[in-house]
Amino acid sequence: MGYAQAGYTCAEAIAITADDTNTITSPGIIGSEVPSPVCAANGSGATGGYWYTFQPTTTATYTLTTDLTVNTGIDTRVHVYTGSCGALTCEAGDDDSGAGYLSHLEFYGVAGTTYYIAFDDRWDTDGFEFMLIEGFQIPPPEPGEFVFIQDPSISMSGTSYAMVDMDNDGLDDLVSGSSTHVNINHQTDTGFSYQSFQAPASFGPSWSMAAGDLDANGYNDLIYGASSGVSIVMANGTGTGYSQSYTTSTYVFSQRSNFVDINNDGFLDAFVCHDVDQNVYFINDGTGAVTFYQGASTALPNGLGTHSSGGNYGTVWIDFDNDRDVDLFIAKCRGGSVTHKVNELWRNDGNGVFVNIADLGYYQSNFPDQGHNNSSNLGDPIQTWSSAWADFDNDGDMDVYVGASSSADGPHKYMINNGDGTFTNATATANISNAPYGIENAPGDFNNDGYVDILTSGKILLNNGDNSFTLHETDMPPSGAIGDANNDGFLDVFRGSLYLNNGGNGNNYVKIKTVGTASNINGIGARIEVHTSSGTQIRDVRSGEGFEFMSSLTAHFGLGTETTINNVTIYWPSGVIDVFPNLDINTQHTLIEGASLAIEDAHLSDLVIYPNPVKDNIYFETSGNVIGKIATVFDINGKIIQNERLEKTQLDVSTLAAGVYILRLELEGKTTTRKFIKK
Repeated sequence: MGYAQAGYTCAEAIAITADDTNTITSPGIIGSEVPSPVCAANGSGATGGYWYTFQPTTTATYTLTTDLTVNTGIDTRVHVYTGSCGALTCEAGDDDSGAGYLSHLEFYGVAGTTYYIAFDDRWDTDGFEFMLIEGFQIPPPEPGEFVFIQDPSISMSGTSYAMVDMDNDGLDDLVSGSSTHVNINHQTDTGFSYQSFQAPASFGPSWSMAAGDLDANGYNDLIYGASSGVSIVMANGTGTGYSQSYTTSTYVFSQRSNFVDINNDGFLDAFVCHDVDQNVYFINDGTGAVTFYQGASTALPNGLGTHSSGGNYGTVWIDFDNDRDVDLFIAKCRGGSVTHKVNELWRNDGNGVFVNIADLGYYQSNFPDQGHNNSSNLGDPIQTWSSAWADFDNDGDMDVYVGASSSADGPHKYMINNGDGTFTNATATANISNAPYGIENAPGDFNNDGYVDILTSGKILLNNGDNSFTLHETDMPPSGAIGDANNDGFLDVFRGSLYLNNGGNGNNYVKIKTVGTASNINGIGARIEVHTSSGTQIRDVRSGEGFEFMSSLTAHFGLGTETTINNVTIYWPSGVIDVFPNLDINTQHTLIEGASLAIEDAHLSDLVIYPNPVKDNIYFETSGNVIGKIATVFDINGKIIQNERLEKTQLDVSTLAAGVYILRLELEGKTTTRKFIKK
């Protein structure tokens, strides 16, 4: 099919339509207007262009290609825009994805939107032919339908995958990583824009990948866990390039990796499970440069998983005891009567001290003289590889699904948090015996009904809301990275291919992106509460869960039929508490630390603390009740020094150094503060 010559400028762009059988003939790059901005690789240098305009009648993915036999020996570069002439925005672009030096790209076209397609003469001015082909359409959901549909336009290769915002526009992008490249399909308002960045790394993400902004420059960095070591790949200051900033010289048989602020100094650190030795971690100096530690150290006196035989597979950082700091659960390797193969729960006691309260569980009766602590009831000899943590019963604390990886290591376990640091085994009534065996378990509210479900090895355990689950097996996605790939409020799954959640209902949602100021910039480790008339839902912002993949850092909440949010409360790692009232539903909010006013606890307005100055114990006198409140001690620089839930009307501060401190008592976002002097 041919078109009359025009196309010299954007204003003279030639209208074309999609056609899966006929080519469009271009006379070559003979136009006077150079396409701008540059959407494809290899920068500026063009002196001319040729312009087309396209307005789809169907919302679908569209393939634009010059990768045709007739074009052999020709070098093309193409850009796809939305907007208006003189104010264009890149939607996609490509230089050499086709054979030789030809172009090939896909973009998501919305019916009725005008797209400008411009070829330039960066490399060649010759005439050529191209095709514009309509592809995959996302069908509307049938009433009550709950299925995932594979998008055939997305196919990305790599050794691990992530769905996380990489360009800081609030939209989850698709990421595949390898030892040579960082490949990103940037989500836009109308589809995806693909870029591949050369980023050689000593170790690729053959076992796991996590994302977080290590140097707080506004763009997320990546940590790769491999079978021999660890590499950190950093984004530049504009998010347009990536390079290795650190790699281990010590042998590390990596498993799950995470970004988290381990020492709570406001800067992200990194943690990596070690399969055959003590776990390793990387403490950030505040600039993005890290120091390697392993086992017990000056940074962490007790370490975090210190068995010399390792056995550490899948880690999740959660606040399981609601004391406003992050704790660590380690899913261990294949079960058996050896000490390093029992799941561990490391309680954060502050100042770098973590204590394992899931020590040996099953073997405790066989080794009573070894002083084991399984007070949590989570010490299990189950080969689980990973676990799914969420508030499955919406009672305000984190529960856990421990999925066995094989029938020899079962059964799966469902453990309900009792709110006092212990867990009750509720497996018998959870209806999980038919769940698949496998290595990947991750939480998400996939049907937006307000109850968190579990993606487990290619199937979904839908939460019934009564501490039981129903297994969905048909048209479910494989395990992968979880996020919202098309910004429709329903969680999708990415594993090289993209699996879009068809929704199937009109349930509402809200998404929260956290931006830390005193805390790490991603807000990783923050606890978010969404309060509606139906009750309260909670999420902890996490980097790295399940076993391998990196899911979104944006917290997603299904709201069911609720149409009003009373407030959103965020407990930041720094100790700051924000309460945001009356937020809109069915949208995403970016909430910045410190942007709201504190709420005083009227019940403790008469609080008196004594003695002051104090040597050992502070006592409380008030007409209100302090039992159950979170007591947090800050130094004069605002750093958290001590954190615990009060079980009596006094607080032991005997270990504090002499100086001036601020004491805060808090519950449900309401606070009371007092200054005291430690002698």
